[in-house]
Amino acid sequence: MLNLPFPAPELLRDANASSGAHEFGDLPEWDLSDLYKSDDAPELTADLEWLEGECAAFAADYEGKLADLSASDLLTCVQRNEKISQVSGRIMSYAGLRYYQLTTDAERAQFMANMQEKLTNFSTPLVFFTLELNRIEDDKLSAAFAENAELARYEPVFRRIRAMKPHQLSDELEKFLHDLGVVGDAWERLFDETIAGLTFNVNGEELNIEGTLNFLTDPDRAKREAAARGLAEVFAENIKIFARVHNTAAKEKEVIDRWRNMPTAQTGRHLSNDVEPEVVEALRDAVVAAYPKLSHRYYELKRKWLGLDKMQVWDRNAPLPMEDPTTVDWDTAQKTVMDAYNAFDPRMGELAEPFFTKGWIDAGVKPGKAPGAFAHPTVTNVHPYVMLNYLGKPRDVMTLAHELGHGVHQVLAAEQGEMLSSTPLTLAETASVFGEMLTFRAMLDKAETQEQRKILLAGKVEDMINTVVRQIAFYDFECKLHAARRESELTPEDINALWMSVQAESLGEAFEYMDGYETFWAYIPHFVHSPFYVYAYAFGDGLVNALYAVYAEGDEGFEDKYFEMLKAGGSKHHSELLAPFGLDASDPKFWDKGLSMISSMIDELEAME
Repeated sequence: MLNLPFPAPELLRDANASSGAHEFGDLPEWDLSDLYKSDDAPELTADLEWLEGECAAFAADYEGKLADLSASDLLTCVQRNEKISQVSGRIMSYAGLRYYQLTTDAERAQFMANMQEKLTNFSTPLVFFTLELNRIEDDKLSAAFAENAELARYEPVFRRIRAMKPHQLSDELEKFLHDLGVVGDAWERLFDETIAGLTFNVNGEELNIEGTLNFLTDPDRAKREAAARGLAEVFAENIKIFARVHNTAAKEKEVIDRWRNMPTAQTGRHLSNDVEPEVVEALRDAVVAAYPKLSHRYYELKRKWLGLDKMQVWDRNAPLPMEDPTTVDWDTAQKTVMDAYNAFDPRMGELAEPFFTKGWIDAGVKPGKAPGAFAHPTVTNVHPYVMLNYLGKPRDVMTLAHELGHGVHQVLAAEQGEMLSSTPLTLAETASVFGEMLTFRAMLDKAETQEQRKILLAGKVEDMINTVVRQIAFYDFECKLHAARRESELTPEDINALWMSVQAESLGEAFEYMDGYETFWAYIPHFVHSPFYVYAYAFGDGLVNALYAVYAEGDEGFEDKYFEMLKAGGSKHHSELLAPFGLDASDPKFWDKGLSMISSMIDELEAME
């Protein structure tokens, strides 16, 4: 039940950050003291001591006895387990957030690794908990739920745990795999530290990966090319390390999946996401079928706007020629997002406000800071923290809206408690993408000219293509990678070929591909940290597009239903959450509705030509 690994940063947009600076105003930094005052705080020492003792006591009190517990005793057992999760989650949140602020700091890396090892050792005796839960007869469990309403509240957690029942190993093997987890985490750290330590030469300037990726959105095509070639050169120099990390991680997964009798490499992710494989495949198939009317069509428009015979990969995220290069200062970004949130419902603004005023956001770009952006929920008796790498681009404003949406969702879901607050990945993107959509629509409504409207529409279409088309292409790459690794060790050239096989299909004929682009799989953290995570972005975007269509149609009581959906956290299945809005993700037409929204925006852009 413990959830120790720290989440990977979101890299929803490939080039959304870097180089230094406060020309954007007073950028906020985290105040982590709500977790612990320092790495040697007496409260932290006390929590570690309590955790070690409570894990041992929990095992002594309950191991071998779960099936015989009364309903009230089983509730006490679950609540004690929940408390253990909360304390361990607080410790790892502090260690992880502190590390991500400065990943190149050896002391912070050591501290996080030591905390991970301690908590893994403490919690090894708890492995029995889920194993024994799965051995309780269905009838007995149903009777306990019927007898005790407070216990019945945890039924969704039990259901998700018991979904793993067919893939459960012996108690001894489960404990072994639990202990072995820190070894897999070490490969993730090798990836993180390698990426954070890389420097790239762009026209004589040495930059980290965020600074280099940022140049891919520069108005100067020569700078974009220099950045792309700089990335390719350094990736090629380090490709053996990245190939080794991917080979090892994929092989470890293949071995565990084989022992667990998982039918596919994706099965474990679908189970943890509480989503049916056929729903994911319907999403994937709908997006792939829509490539021609989405990405192919849009990039052909962009090729013409840029005045090119063929686009190169460094043109994919290029600003449009008519785009205003002015950067957005932090105060303006904050006001833009907060105005959009408040216009939807003042409750949304009230929930978002503390992020800006209480040190819950770390926005500046700093050497050694983790790339990308994320919102981490920490634990339900503290609050979430948002990380950004803010560089004043309009897309950075959208990233703020996105991550703040996660934060609002996590605050609302916290009332469910530790075991029920965590939302499956497929639904975890709902509030973030909805927050983006609110911000985008507010900005679109304020557009004073056709040119401004065109720029906003094109930017949103690009973001949606990065969220939907690109993430499904990533998903297909992962499917191919894991399938191939089941057959053989993969050379860097093998992985490169798999990458290129999905790129041309998803991007279309507007592009040519420079030598070296075949290595660009190397820096995507999700492939290492969270295999098959990426389809959740496309799921969330499609879901929100359908949801927003209901809102735009003036659905009565939409705001209240929306807040109830977010408050539910992980306590309901996606079918239950969407039913009040008249939506059903198992219907293939559901995905077409969401994709049609993107297509209609491209229609409008074409009509402007």
